[in-house]
Amino acid sequence: MLHPPHVLPALTGLSKDDLTALMAEWGQPAFRAGQILDWVWKKQVGSIDEMTNLPTSLREKLAETHRLHALEHSQTQGSGDTTRKFLFKLHDGRYVESVLIPANPALYGERSDRRTLCVSSQVGCAYGCKFCASGLAGFSRNLDPAEIAGQVLAAEQLSGERVDNLVFMGMGEPFANFDKLMAAIEIITAEWGLHLGARHLTISTSGLVPQIRKLADHPQQIRLAISLHGATDEVRERIMPVNKKWNTEKLFEALDYWNAHKKQHLTLEYILIKDVNDELEQARILAGHARRLRAKVNLIPYNTVEGLDWVRPSETRCKAFRDILKNAGVSATLRLEKGHDIDAACGQLRLKQETEEGIIEAPVK
Repeated sequence: MLHPPHVLPALTGLSKDDLTALMAEWGQPAFRAGQILDWVWKKQVGSIDEMTNLPTSLREKLAETHRLHALEHSQTQGSGDTTRKFLFKLHDGRYVESVLIPANPALYGERSDRRTLCVSSQVGCAYGCKFCASGLAGFSRNLDPAEIAGQVLAAEQLSGERVDNLVFMGMGEPFANFDKLMAAIEIITAEWGLHLGARHLTISTSGLVPQIRKLADHPQQIRLAISLHGATDEVRERIMPVNKKWNTEKLFEALDYWNAHKKQHLTLEYILIKDVNDELEQARILAGHARRLRAKVNLIPYNTVEGLDWVRPSETRCKAFRDILKNAGVSATLRLEKGHDIDAACGQLRLKQETEEGIIEAPVK
């Protein structure tokens, strides 16, 4: 991995093989790699100097050649329901954010102590989904594995809680950064890393068909969620520009391929936007797609974003939409989402911070 000459690589981006090779290059025994990884991911130390079972000379060399972390905590926003958004500063002055969502048995129907982290994969986004703050200032760059995996480590350190469920649906399109995302997932799932089971990881995509097929062929049992947001091409294209390249027919063909290769049920995500995609006929069409794909549906009332004109439907309308799905035999949840008071829309906090610092111009309505 290439880094600007003035930026040291982060230890959080190195695999066990990377560190073992580095130790061999430095004339150190191979077991030192395991010791370093244990300090980074299990003990979660705050500095290389705290790795006390390493020789002083090795700690000094590590500190000269590597950073411990790729992220610098900038601020935390917390809401009344304990959802927290973390803003992190990167080496180039840009910002990235993660959202920690507390347990919600009513939503997930699973054990009550599950904590979910929404993880970003890019700075900005090139896909221009019309409801999202991530792409308002365009695409800046991909995150590297240290910056992706490091969000999980930082969230655990800042919250003092174990994160046991990850959703790659923060800033950016994860599948547009496929190789670096999968390298980060190796770190996250490895026994020497965060050791989080692949079944507790979900990648959310706007519908990049080739990468859906690529993940279907991947041996790990990672889950897949599709940002659908429109049951027909006519409606979806108003919201999701990606639909012009990979329309619903091509998308559903890829999802059929997924179902033929994976056991996990798909999730269809559907943000409800007033007078755009909340017509009850859309619910009926969506129910047909979900039944055929054996998919569950997550309904999410639109989260207000400064600079965008969309409006969330009434709670009554949202529940009517959900009930059509349920009455059709579809597993559907209505996420009256946590964190609406903390700029929880993807990229919103980062957008405010970078605008205030003059890194980007204020988006024009």
